Amino acid sequence: MTNAGKLSGMVAIVTGAARGMGKAEATLFIEEGATVILTDINDAEGAALADSLGDRAEYVQHDVGDEEEWAELVRHVEQTHGRVDVLVNNAGISIAGLIEDFPLEDFDLMVRVNQRGVLLGMRSVIAPMRRAGGGSIINIASDAAMRAEPEHVVYSGTKFAVRGMTQVAAGELAADGIRVNVIHPGGADTPMLQQSNSAERTAWLVDRIPLKRLAEPREIAEMALFLASKSASYITGADFVVDGGLLLNARN
Repeated sequence: MTNAGKLSGMVAIVTGAARGMGKAEATLFIEEGATVILTDINDAEGAALADSLGDRAEYVQHDVGDEEEWAELVRHVEQTHGRVDVLVNNAGISIAGLIEDFPLEDFDLMVRVNQRGVLLGMRSVIAPMRRAGGGSIINIASDAAMRAEPEHVVYSGTKFAVRGMTQVAAGELAADGIRVNVIHPGGADTPMLQQSNSAERTAWLVDRIPLKRLAEPREIAEMALFLASKSASYITGADFVVDGGLLLNARN
């Protein structure tokens, strides 16, 4: 791997990077010249991935819902690598259930990871991005932030929240040269989708996607790469739907 690329010289943090979309994003960012700090609670897979990606990859165990862990992570990144240019708030979980019997402990967990984690991430990188002269924050939400998702009342709620927080943050941080955008994947072939959906539900989902397939994680990562790069220098506060046309069915 060379230092040439769209992110040459940049330092990026990718949360939930041990597998799925986070893995694809970290891998692609390394290929495009960035130094990437991969964070997760899945130590074995995260550390193995960082080792495989070479000297510009580092794995850090990190609970995105913990404010002090965010502060320590950002201190470490600045002290070790000198700057923070990109944050991908990718970590997330999905638990399905009907409104009337959804366990409150699962609600609290999903809000902690999917919503609190994104807020803490954005807040934690503001100061270092200001010191770096600007930056790009990329929040990963879901097509469930754009439409009603049966049996996903809490998941949809947290992803709607991420969409709203993205827009507010984009307005607040624009003067600092910090761009904030949100990606809405729809039906990406990741371990989270496989674990939270039966084979029957996955088949039902694919049947509703006009392109008739799930997205590869790399396809989501390509959008993140664009938003992290200088090619997106005039884009902030925007929604980027990568769903194979799934929302077309929601509109019809």
